[in-house]
Amino acid sequence: MRKIIGWVLLALGTFLVVIGLMAAFWAPGQVKRTPLDTDSVTKLSGNADKLNPGTGEVENIDIQATSITKADTEYSDDDVIVFENTLCLVIDDGSGTVPDCVPADDPQKRLVTASTDVFATDRRDATAVNEAAYVPPSAEEKEGLVNKWPFDAEKKTYLYWDGLLGEAVDAEYDGTETIDGLETYRYHVVVDEQPAEVITDVDGIYSQDKYIWIDPVTGSIVNQTQHEVRELTDGSTLLDMELAFTDDQVAKNVEDAKDNGSSLTLLTKTVPLVGIIGGVICLLVGAFLLFAGRGRDSQAA
Repeated sequence: MRKIIGWVLLALGTFLVVIGLMAAFWAPGQVKRTPLDTDSVTKLSGNADKLNPGTGEVENIDIQATSITKADTEYSDDDVIVFENTLCLVIDDGSGTVPDCVPADDPQKRLVTASTDVFATDRRDATAVNEAAYVPPSAEEKEGLVNKWPFDAEKKTYLYWDGLLGEAVDAEYDGTETIDGLETYRYHVVVDEQPAEVITDVDGIYSQDKYIWIDPVTGSIVNQTQHEVRELTDGSTLLDMELAFTDDQVAKNVEDAKDNGSSLTLLTKTVPLVGIIGGVICLLVGAFLLFAGRGRDSQAA
């Protein structure tokens, strides 16, 4: 019986060590990838001073932004994920539920801006990919991070894509902050009075002051606030707005980050630790039972 138990422990120990080593060295490269089933709706709300083209007056309005991002599995693969994004900024007229978007000919003239985009990113480090196999020729070539940070984000400056400016800007690490029990890294993005196409076919001056809170484990965006200003070349205000993730959006992002982070920790840290330590213990006990039994058998002979 001692020998049987010994061999069973040796087999179990070997299995656990192999599982532990696979989880430590192979699993991270497999699980730390942007999921191909990504399908998210992100809501922001705020206030803005906006030029009314009909009256020529600057009006103060409440606004809501809705960003819908969906992975295109047909063009995505093991290394690169392709996204389709729509972004719509509408006026909250206070009449009730604000629609995610409205048509350009909306009778109530609630549309502020609307845009669509197709882009691709590396599933591991989240940087933009511009290869023709993933994005159409008409897509704007991008650089840096677009819609998330890499897994295991660092306390450093990253290049972050600014769609209105049409180039990547610095997202500087600005500190650590806990949001609803989740530790996040805060990054600061500043664009100071740069020439840009502020609306279609109209050149002007663009400024941006944005804070982005990142879950360092998954690289997901937890919260975001921004102050954006668009001016015409004569200095007159076209749009001066303050936007931030809604409270419900932040709460959902925190919950998702905690759940996904726990799963990653289980697969990449807990399983390797339990597998390797438990496996080594089983191997040592199994070897002891076998060799101790042989020693006693030799003495008896």
